[in-house]
Amino acid sequence: MLATESRHIQLSADGRAFITGTTMKVIELANEHRAWKLDAEALQAGHPELSMGQVYAALSYYYDHQAEFDAEMDRHHAEYVARRAASELPASLRRR
Repeated sequence: MLATESRHIQLSADGRAFITGTTMKVIELANEHRAWKLDAEALQAGHPELSMGQVYAALSYYYDHQAEFDAEMDRHHAEYVARRAASELPASLRRR
């Protein structure tokens, strides 16, 4: 991802976008937005520590880099599904 000039978004040394003054990654808020179809107001209500400006800045950053974020979220979901499937007990061993 390219560097950004924003008072609400900062990039870590490894290029991760964070909401300035918080430990929240932009991808975390974007994932909630995408997965639960939450609008900015609902996201801010769920994260009252964030200002509306921070929420809108994070969503703007997400949409400016949507292909990259969506690919990363899809990859994380696929890894989760694979780990879950690998950890499930065979049907013959599950309690009935």
